[in-house]
Amino acid sequence: MDPSAPVDSWTVVVLTEEAFGDVDARNVAGLHADARAAGAEVRHLVLVPVETDRSLLAGVLDHLSLGEVRAALDEVRHGHPDPSRARAEAEAALAATLAALRDLGLSAEGRTTEGDPLPAVREALATGADVRELVVVTRPHAVEDTFHTDWASRARDALGVPVLHVYAGTTRLG
Repeated sequence: MDPSAPVDSWTVVVLTEEAFGDVDARNVAGLHADARAAGAEVRHLVLVPVETDRSLLAGVLDHLSLGEVRAALDEVRHGHPDPSRARAEAEAALAATLAALRDLGLSAEGRTTEGDPLPAVREALATGADVRELVVVTRPHAVEDTFHTDWASRARDALGVPVLHVYAGTTRLG
């Protein structure tokens, strides 16, 4: 590579609802491995929503669709999460995700968001001229995925950037 050539650089926004595991971090690292090997600078902006207003019914149906009867019952028993607990869980997920990405040598910064995360994604796109794409990492959500009201589908409809939806802990695309 010519050292005097300009370095191609861009930002990937990563929206996740839970802490990255090894599979998730490797999935994101693999997306632009060739570009990084060729000298491109790829930065990652991680957004983790503080989820306090998710539909109880949708949560129960999600668990039941995956055969998680005990988790569905727990969801009914506990209802909506305590806001301070939800905030702490989001902060912990953010810290773990940033650590997992950085452990693989990736440049990663991030923050938590309140409520619906799409306004935060929209803001990142508006303020970061070099944002090229959005990667959404979630658990399967039977109701939202079926009716295309999940974050990835809504982002595809509204934001005008490529959106990749991967199910957490797998290589399956949403």
